[in-house]
Amino acid sequence: MGFVFILLLAAACFLAYSNGANDNFKGVATLFGSDTTNYKKAISWATLTTFGGSIVAIFLAKELVKNFSGKGLVPDELILEPNFAIAIALGAAITVYLATRIGMPISTTHSLVGALFGAGVIAVGSDFNFLKLGKTFLMPLILSPLMAAVFSLLTYLFFRYIRKILKIRKDDGISIHKIEQPVLMEATANILQMDSHTEIRTSITNKETDNYKGEMFGLSFQKILDALHYLSSGVVSFARGLNDTPKIVGLLLVINTFDIKWGMVAVAVVMALGGLLNAKKVGITMSKKITPMNSGQGFTANMITGLLVTTASVHGLPVSTTHVSVGSIFGIGTVTKKSDLKMISKIILSWVLTLPIAALVSALIFKLLVIVL
Repeated sequence: MGFVFILLLAAACFLAYSNGANDNFKGVATLFGSDTTNYKKAISWATLTTFGGSIVAIFLAKELVKNFSGKGLVPDELILEPNFAIAIALGAAITVYLATRIGMPISTTHSLVGALFGAGVIAVGSDFNFLKLGKTFLMPLILSPLMAAVFSLLTYLFFRYIRKILKIRKDDGISIHKIEQPVLMEATANILQMDSHTEIRTSITNKETDNYKGEMFGLSFQKILDALHYLSSGVVSFARGLNDTPKIVGLLLVINTFDIKWGMVAVAVVMALGGLLNAKKVGITMSKKITPMNSGQGFTANMITGLLVTTASVHGLPVSTTHVSVGSIFGIGTVTKKSDLKMISKIILSWVLTLPIAALVSALIFKLLVIVL
C-alpha cells in the first residue's frame, strides 16, 4: 500500500502541476492582452489569487470532491481501488501537459471527465453510469462556453451603451501637438530680429490599447477601470482555484488515512508552481491570439467568467474555466469583429480531441496497472 500511496500522490501532483501550467494564467490573460500590466505581474497576481481559491475550496467545494472521485459513475468498490484513481490522474495529467507544451488552452475538467470515462469503461463496462456522465459532466462543459460568449457579448454592449450615456470617451490614439518654431527674419551687426510660426503635428498610437478619458468621483476613469480589471482577474483566478482544486483532491479519497485538508494545500502549492514555471505559451495564446482587446473589454470578459465559474463551483457543477474564459473573450471579439477565427478553430479542435485522448491514455494506464500491480 505504501508504494501505491506514493504513486497516487505523485500522479495527483503531476496533474496539479499540469493544471497550473495550463490554467493559472487564464484569469489574468486580459490584463496582459490589453497591456494593463506585464507578464510577470500578471502571473504573480494569478498565483496569489488562485492559491486563495484553492484554500477556500476546503470549506465550500465538498460536492466537487465527491463528483470527481467517480462516485455515481462507477460501482463504489471500484472507487476504493487505487489503480482506478491513478489511471484517471495520469490520463488527465498527460493530456493537459502535452497541450501545455504546444500552447493550447484545454480544460483540465474535460481531461478528467475523459479519463474517468476511459478507466471506468475498461474497469466495469456497461455498469458505467453513462446517464450521469452526460447530465452532471458533459452538459455543463458544452453549455458553459456558449453561455459565457452570449453573456459577455450582451454585457459589453450594455457597458458600451452606459459609457456613451455618461459621455466617457475612448482615446482614439491620435494626439495633436502645437509647436512654436523660431524663424530668423533679419540679422545685422547690432540687431537680430526673430519671429516664429506655429506648426500642428499629429501622432498615432496603438489603438488596441486605447484609454478612457474623463473622471468619476474625482478619480481618473481609466484608473478606476484598471483597478476593476485587476479585481475581476483576481475573481476569475480565485474561482478557478475554487473549482479545480477539489477535482484533483477527489482522486485522493481512496486513501482513507489521507487528510483531505492537507491534500487541498498540497495541490494548491504544486498548482501554483506549475503556473509560475510553465504557463507562458498558453498565456500568450489566451492573451494575444484570440482577439485584441482594451482594458474595458478585458474587464467585461473577466467579470462574466468569474461570475459563471464561482456560481458553478458553489452548486457543484464541473464547468471548465478554460471554456468559460475563452467563450467570454470570443464574445468580446464577436462585438469588435476582431476575433481570430483560425485560432478559435484550433482551440475548439483541441477541445474536441481532449476527451478521447484522455480516455485512451487513462484506459491504457489502468490496464497496465492491473497487470503490474
